[in-house]
Amino acid sequence: MSDIGVVAPYWLDRPDTEVVGIALEAERNGFGTMWLGEMATYDAFSLATAVGLRTERIGLRIGPLPISVRTPVSVALGVSSVTDLARPVAGVGLGGSSPFIVSGWHDRPWQHAASRMREAVGVLRSVLDGGRTDFAGDHVRSKGFRLRRPLPGLPITVAAFGPAMTRVAAEVADEVVLNLVSPEHVASVRKAVDAHAAGVGRTPPRLAVWIPVALDPGPATLAQAAAQTAVYLSPPGYGEMFSALGYSSLVERARAGEPRKDLAAAIPASLIASVGAVGSKSDVLARIAEFHAAGADHVGIVPTTAEDPSGARLLAELARR
Repeated sequence: MSDIGVVAPYWLDRPDTEVVGIALEAERNGFGTMWLGEMATYDAFSLATAVGLRTERIGLRIGPLPISVRTPVSVALGVSSVTDLARPVAGVGLGGSSPFIVSGWHDRPWQHAASRMREAVGVLRSVLDGGRTDFAGDHVRSKGFRLRRPLPGLPITVAAFGPAMTRVAAEVADEVVLNLVSPEHVASVRKAVDAHAAGVGRTPPRLAVWIPVALDPGPATLAQAAAQTAVYLSPPGYGEMFSALGYSSLVERARAGEPRKDLAAAIPASLIASVGAVGSKSDVLARIAEFHAAGADHVGIVPTTAEDPSGARLLAELARR
């Protein structure tokens, strides 16, 4: 299952603790990776510790975490804590997040995300490798910190949307991750990542993609997926991508401030299918194969759980592929 991982979903209509059940099902069915981020429920490092104490083998990937909110030192402390208190972390991810979260929730500057990312990755890599911080950049500054329990060589993933962040990710990350994109977008990013990496003389990083997956979905499952997709209609990057897929009117409505509930009701199943895998088992597997063929080294599936608690049926069916 090294080419397919599982991503913790944050469905608004399900118990928050379901993510632990998903991790247990993912491990039981032989998946090698579990991605654990954060939204409006658990702190990512606390969640990873809880999952790590309840599982034995599945690789814990934490993030992406917003670089304007989490400093390189705080990220290093977090992954080191999970490793020491639960079990080793398999990787950590960083992202630019959105103005709504960075500036609205946390009162932090969102601008200059790409140049901030370049500095943050450099400092984080040095700290994880055991170095003492001594860096004063345009956006990131740290002096005198050394991690007591270094994690040398820990892979750093960068969430990329837009040409500037894609270039940075290609030049400094170990892996690039995309969320809610079409296979065509994956192919375009794969080409750009390879070109940028070649331009600085490095091996291109791996490319991962996260996609929502709905096996034989009923109305409740489609409504669940639509409610979450509505959150991504307005943020920079996502909105432009959905517009390119033919849903510009929904993006305009979202950016005009239309309530998320109304937007979710207007999202057609075709939009969800354009950035995910929806249908029978054979449909889902064929769609995952499309993302691999487009250039994704890894596909992280986001299980819909409205009619499939903890994604148990989906994960069991994919394990028997």
